[in-house]
Amino acid sequence: MRQLIVTAFVSLDGVMEAPGGEAGYRNTGWTFKDIEFVPEAYALKGAEQEEAGALLLGRRSYEAFAPVWPSMTEEFAGYNSMPRYVVSTTLKEEDERWPATILRSVDDVAALKEGEGKPIIVNGSGTLGQSLADAGLVDRYNLLVFPKLLGAGKRLFSAADQDAVKLELVEHEAYANGIQKQVFDVVR
Repeated sequence: MRQLIVTAFVSLDGVMEAPGGEAGYRNTGWTFKDIEFVPEAYALKGAEQEEAGALLLGRRSYEAFAPVWPSMTEEFAGYNSMPRYVVSTTLKEEDERWPATILRSVDDVAALKEGEGKPIIVNGSGTLGQSLADAGLVDRYNLLVFPKLLGAGKRLFSAADQDAVKLELVEHEAYANGIQKQVFDVVR
């Protein structure tokens, strides 16, 4: 069975919306504002590309990434070369600039996870990440936690009333700019 890893930039209060910029969100681009760039704080993103065997996205993230990421051959070489999947009930066809297999449900993701291979990375895709967690499909969280309180915004975790989920901290590091890497395995 493949491991499913949700990876996110998240504020200390759990907001993941628009870290690099997104129209319509008041704190858009919050990962770049008042945060000194420290390269080692982002090493996790490169490691994920080497470790992953597939990229899984929700429709909105896919539509945002498809026009941009294919041209970012140096930064996203791994993501650009691996198989991509997008979960959507409304997407009619893949974007030819960045082809992806369309999955229609969380059950389709469960079937994909049943196969053999390297981990499946979920990047961005807040609504999808919440649905996958609520369905018990997430195995690991790779988080870069930023020293910011954003208040309103889309949260990494859903507000669903469910049984507690135990996490085990398997890797962590703090950087000079206040960002913390936190890697948690879901304990089953």
